[in-house]
Amino acid sequence: MLYRPMTADDYEAAYQLWENTEGMGLSEADSREEILRYLERNPGISQVCVHEDGTLAGTAMCGHDGRRGYMYHVAVSGSCRGSGAGRQMVSRCMDKLREEGIMKCHLMVIESNSLGRSFWSGIGWQERDGLVLYSRNS
Repeated sequence: MLYRPMTADDYEAAYQLWENTEGMGLSEADSREEILRYLERNPGISQVCVHEDGTLAGTAMCGHDGRRGYMYHVAVSGSCRGSGAGRQMVSRCMDKLREEGIMKCHLMVIESNSLGRSFWSGIGWQERDGLVLYSRNS
């Protein structure tokens, strides 16, 4: 596997991976325009892994607001799960955040996504109690 920062050229393959990843929630915020804006705002932080033939095997979207990091759409194709690809992409994202002075990162997992919850707790992330998430379209 080759690991590198995510670029605009990865969008179509990434979206296809996300659509086929059980437990992943997608919305209008995942349009090409919105994802490219996110990548531009957080250059070099989001990561992908690709097979030797260049096909996309995984994504980890990551950025920050100047104070806290946020991770989104960490996904690995079914054929590559268990290879350490997810862990490696997350580690690379966290390294990039530290380089920018960001020492804490948050992420959200859909409550019913047991595979995702198992992954995150398995690599040392802690589930938070006592928080309620609010959302609103502008």
